[in-house]
Amino acid sequence: MNQREDIRQLSKEQLHKVVAEMGEKPFRARQLEDWIWTHAAGSFGEMSNLSKSFRGQLEERFDLSRIRLSEQQVSRDGTIKCAFDVGVGKVVEGVLIPTTKRMTACISSQVGCSLACKFCATGKLKLLKNLTAAEIYDQVEMIRGLAMDHYVKPLSNIVYMGMGEPLLNYSAVVESIDRICGEPGLAMSPKRITVSTAGIGKAIKRLGDDEVRFNLALSLHAANDAKRNHIMAINESNNLEVLADAVRYFYEKTGTRVTYEYIIFDGFNDQLNDARELVEFCKHVPCKVNIIEYNPIDSAEFQMAKADRVEDFVKLLEDCNIIVNLRRSRGKDIDAACGQLANKNTPAQAN
Repeated sequence: MNQREDIRQLSKEQLHKVVAEMGEKPFRARQLEDWIWTHAAGSFGEMSNLSKSFRGQLEERFDLSRIRLSEQQVSRDGTIKCAFDVGVGKVVEGVLIPTTKRMTACISSQVGCSLACKFCATGKLKLLKNLTAAEIYDQVEMIRGLAMDHYVKPLSNIVYMGMGEPLLNYSAVVESIDRICGEPGLAMSPKRITVSTAGIGKAIKRLGDDEVRFNLALSLHAANDAKRNHIMAINESNNLEVLADAVRYFYEKTGTRVTYEYIIFDGFNDQLNDARELVEFCKHVPCKVNIIEYNPIDSAEFQMAKADRVEDFVKLLEDCNIIVNLRRSRGKDIDAACGQLANKNTPAQAN
């Protein structure tokens, strides 16, 4: 018996062609898309406004399977960490981050990660696979449901800041955003979506060429090549000069302000001179800076910066007219905070 094709891997054009080949009228393709992408149907049998014979043909030819929410943990602060089973013993994690103003889904793009940043728990895992656009989409759809179930509030924002490097799974990430923002789909605004990268110059330029409408965040963490090399191996092939060129190109093509993420570590990148170097890097394009509390992980060499150092660091940036947000960690008690996603409940092993 031949393995059935995953219907969610078909493009809109391919899906409409298949429906026509089956002898169905064009509006049936739209109904089918609605079931797949808007209503998150888990089987063809649920598609009640399609004929029984049509559903039978679809069942015979195609597979319609979704990732499974296998576990969830609720933090004292209301953050919810989710473990998603993506098949063959592989699990990724996603997080719902509730605040008074926002309901944010932090989602993954890969199972594990290949970049091995020293401060990140995910970086200690092997890269096991790239997620498909549908698997990324499912995380959003399921976390969206949790937001309504737990808080009776709609999902307002999405950040691709979970497991993996999104720009090393470029096509699937962009396709997932097209689905999330589309109709049929979740009809979210791309301006509510942020893709975070450790810094891959060519891919950032590709985002510019594609004139994407979502937001870009660059995980900078040091505006000094020697320090960035120490904590992020990717900097050896994508140094600050390469990244400055890439973000300039991105801004010229999209007109979108770039966000720099800066995890502040005690005694490493928390000095006023580090802040001055960051100010210089911020001159390349209109930007804002998110200063992020560090969340210690097992066997890491870093600690959270002291409050007075963080305060002085932020003040210097603000005195230089840089937009700064200080991000407090959420979900630390369930290892759901930034940099802590490590699949402790999965067979993925650290290197």
